[in-house]
Amino acid sequence: MTSEHKKSSVAALTLAAVGIVYGDIGTSPLYTLKTIFDDEHGLALNTFNLLGVISLIFWGLTMIVSLKYVALILRADNRGEGGVMALMALALNSVTKSSGWYVPLMMIGVFGATMFYGDSVITPAISVLGAIEGLEVAAPALHQYVVPLTIVVLVALYSVQRRGTAGIGRWFGPIMMVWFAALAIMGVINIAQAPQILSALNPYYAFAFMLENRFIAFVALGAVVLAFTGAEALYADMGHFGKKPIRAAWFLIVFPSLALNYLGQGGLLIAHPEAVSNPFFHQLGAWSIYPLVVLSTMAAVIASQATISGTFSMTKQAIALGLLPRMRVKHTSESEIGQIYIPAVNWLQLIVVLIAVIGFGSSDKLAGAYGIAVTATMLCTTLLTFFVTRYRWHLPLALCFGATGFFIIMDIMLFSASTLKLFHGGWFPLLLGAVLFTVMMTWRRGRELVFQNLQKHAIPLDDFLQSLFVAPPTRVPGTAIFLRGESDGVPHALLHNLSHNKVLHDRVVFLTVHIHEVPWVPLKEQVMVVELGHNCFQLNITYGFKDEPDIPKVLAECHHKGLPFEMMETSFFIARQTVISAPGGGMAPWREHLYVAMSRNARGAADYYQIPTNRVIELGTQVEI
Repeated sequence: MTSEHKKSSVAALTLAAVGIVYGDIGTSPLYTLKTIFDDEHGLALNTFNLLGVISLIFWGLTMIVSLKYVALILRADNRGEGGVMALMALALNSVTKSSGWYVPLMMIGVFGATMFYGDSVITPAISVLGAIEGLEVAAPALHQYVVPLTIVVLVALYSVQRRGTAGIGRWFGPIMMVWFAALAIMGVINIAQAPQILSALNPYYAFAFMLENRFIAFVALGAVVLAFTGAEALYADMGHFGKKPIRAAWFLIVFPSLALNYLGQGGLLIAHPEAVSNPFFHQLGAWSIYPLVVLSTMAAVIASQATISGTFSMTKQAIALGLLPRMRVKHTSESEIGQIYIPAVNWLQLIVVLIAVIGFGSSDKLAGAYGIAVTATMLCTTLLTFFVTRYRWHLPLALCFGATGFFIIMDIMLFSASTLKLFHGGWFPLLLGAVLFTVMMTWRRGRELVFQNLQKHAIPLDDFLQSLFVAPPTRVPGTAIFLRGESDGVPHALLHNLSHNKVLHDRVVFLTVHIHEVPWVPLKEQVMVVELGHNCFQLNITYGFKDEPDIPKVLAECHHKGLPFEMMETSFFIARQTVISAPGGGMAPWREHLYVAMSRNARGAADYYQIPTNRVIELGTQVEI
């Protein structure tokens, strides 16, 4: 590739990153200052407090986003992939399963993931509400239409997900470039009217504000964190764009535009304190309100799209890592492997988002819920990063504490400030997270119990084959593939087939799928064949947690290993497990019933692994937990 091509591809990826990665943090100016100076916080609107708040926001963006995420955490990639799930897998790979840290690290990662789900519910609600609330500024009588219009926009957004974003995605970058340009221009105009706001670039004002206001400043900190929402997205989307475009987009476009706009809003409030009811839409005067409502609604929809796509990606990873049951995953683009759609997640998320919009009714009230979700995910990410730097990179302990300890203190402060809003909306993401955490840990524990039960009754495969061929059964033409779990003995489907049909195929293949805690496994490394004798083979297939399971595709690769397959002569035998709850099991009865319900509604193995339905023979088996 020539240097010109490389430059153009980095430029194109940077433009795309501006559209997809920074939509969330880019729409924060819609509601941040309005929420900070909300009457219920008790923070007086004066020049000293404005300088302190704007200084906190500027230095927060510098320390949390620029230093923590862009400089440090982007380095902690799992083979190029980012996000709390990929980071958890990397941290788990850094310690042994027998280590005392393994389960706590998994729980931190799962909790961080559930908080990301909370964030992905609140982002569409608060962004679209915040944008459409601009109508109230133009005409207060339109207040009654804000929630209905928000619902219409959100239902339309979730309804088009099944078609994918490949078509409209190309417009995200240019629209967000216009958005960030508008933020910067409005900022410069308002800074010119009150240049004293530039004093906020001095961190002294942030410290002075905190020392002077004490508890009120701590309460306000829970709203200041709204300026940093979306920081997690730039790490989660690293796999799609790479580090360089994400860093270039932040330092060249996003950070300068956000800094200028927050300074500009501060300048506006110094010159016109009456604009505090909604400073964003007052920046250019009455003539600009309707155009800004249109532009900010488009930006809010793009921000929402990024979190919806992130939820689909996170769910797919959780399924592969054994934290959620198999679900139907549709690919919406032939060229982009990351473009997926999960119907169950899409409609469940829409229902919860609409509950949030109708229940809270305004961006101010949703802000309390938002802060807890964002800061909890940030704290989990920093804790996992410590384990990666210490046990994966083997850096000195003092350096690891120095690199992450400062950020952990900041995260704890922001999370603590956000928890003051616990009874003003903060309970919402925590409740959502608790439900999802319970579901994930129940599914994981249920799978362990099923595995233990199967192992208890397992017949060793080698011993079974040896005794089977002492007086071999009748062999019929064709290939039989029996799906077999990791460390399982003889597949139940084989025992049933021998018991009922009294025959064995000419060639018998035992197929086991292994999911490794890495995002991708190259196709050539996915297949390993072990010969067992008597024309029987063990076929091990290895996937990463972001790989697309496609067994026919892997079987086509087997001819390189000396094991060619003719699909029309191949039958797949799958044991359909019916899990039943037994008294005195390994979980509380309600958790066992929850696992049984999820197991019954999980997507079938044949469908999940893309095995042609006309080649599948399913045989039932019961498993007690």
